[in-house]
This record gives sequence, C-alpha cells and structure tokens, in this order.
Amino acid sequence: MSRRGRVLDELGLGPEWVRRDRPAADAGVVVRTPAEADVPAATSVAQTPVDRNLALPAEGLEARTAEILQMDWEPLAATVADCRACKLCTGRNRTVFGVGDRAADWLFVGEGPGAEEDQRGEPFVGQAGRLLDNMLAAIALKRGDDVYIANIVKCRPPNNRNPEPGEAAACRPYLQRQIELLRPRLIVALGKVAAVNLLGRDASIASVRRQLLDYRGVPLIVTYHPAYLLRSLPDKAKAWEDLCFARDTMQRLKAAT
Repeated sequence: MSRRGRVLDELGLGPEWVRRDRPAADAGVVVRTPAEADVPAATSVAQTPVDRNLALPAEGLEARTAEILQMDWEPLAATVADCRACKLCTGRNRTVFGVGDRAADWLFVGEGPGAEEDQRGEPFVGQAGRLLDNMLAAIALKRGDDVYIANIVKCRPPNNRNPEPGEAAACRPYLQRQIELLRPRLIVALGKVAAVNLLGRDASIASVRRQLLDYRGVPLIVTYHPAYLLRSLPDKAKAWEDLCFARDTMQRLKAAT
C-alpha cells in the first residue's frame, strides 16, 4: 500500500482508488466508488482544471455543499462564476447564473445554457428563449417581473447535449440555494432534464405533466422545453394546457395565503 493509502486508512478515508488502464479515448476517467456516483468525474490536472473539492472524501463534499447553502446572492454568484467543479468549465465562455426578480413567485428551470447563453451569460436568450418569452406573455408574465429563470447546470454542455449526472450533481447545491433564497410559490420545470433533476427520479414529460408535484416543499409543475417545442409544433397545444394549469395553480396558491 502506498504512503498516501496508509494515511487515508488512518484517517478513515480509505481505501485509495487508483486509475485503471483505459484506452486513449477514455483518458482522464477515474474510478469512483458507488457512493461517488453523482460526483463529477475528475480529469487529469494536466488536461482540465478541476475544483479540488472533487478530490475530497464524502465529508469534504458535504462541507462544500454546506458552505454553498449558507451563501447570499452575491457570494453565490461569485462562486458560480469561478466554479471548476466539473469538466464543463473547460469549454465555457461564461457561466450562466440565472436572471430575473429575486423576489419572484415564479421560477422557471431549464436544463443548461446554449451557444447564445454561453456568450451572454444569461439563460434563454436564443430562439428557445424568445419562445419562452412568448409563453410567459401568454399567461400575462414577463421576464424579470415576478419571474426568475435558471438552469440545472450553469455551463454549456458541448454541442448542447444533455448534462451528465455528475455535471448536474456538481451544480445541484447552487440551484438548491437559489431556490432557498427565492422562496418561489411555484416552480415550472422546462423539459425532461429539469424534471428528472428536480424530482429526483426518472419520468417522462407525458407521465408528470398536468400534475402538482413537489420540490422540497415547493409546488412543481412540468412542461415541455421551448427548444423541444420548436422541433415538435403539435406539442405546443399541450404546453399551452400546462401553462394554463400553472396559471390556475398560482391563483389558488395566492388565494390560500
């Protein structure tokens, strides 16, 4: 056993896990324990700058999360801007923290930034963003006015692919803290990636839409992502039904308080 391994054992943090032999195409992948399944895979330091928190044992990761969950808006935004907790940091131009009214009743959550969002540092500013603005207007809402918009991940995934589980896990404390600070009356999850990450379970949009669900005590409604609606026009009618359901739900929530 290596000296580092003996030290880890003495601290109760063993066993030491080492990299297996991998083909060149998989260079940089590390072996992780089942308990670390949701922790972003760290790549070689020579290839990718990675937050040192990722090399910490479970207690260290818990401490990182606990620290994030104590932050106010400004330190939280600064931490996100400098985040290197997963490999998405290597391809980004800007982090996309979120935008809108920090006292909003409405929170809309998408999956991750696209190309225009990555350039401007604001969520939903491309073609899908314009459709989202139209969707908001259809139920008498407006970006920045009682509305906050965020994403599951703060950096753009390459080629607009879905965020990987480890990438979503790295960003999860940031979004959790944003929701705690916002205290929205209602969350609207835009698309399957947002729904799965907020619900903590796999689910199709068809199986959960038009239902009042829950995220840590906050009512949650699921609908289609605007980017999907641009490709599947027939489902716009279903999205309209979901928006009407969300509007009616908000009216009931306000009437109950």
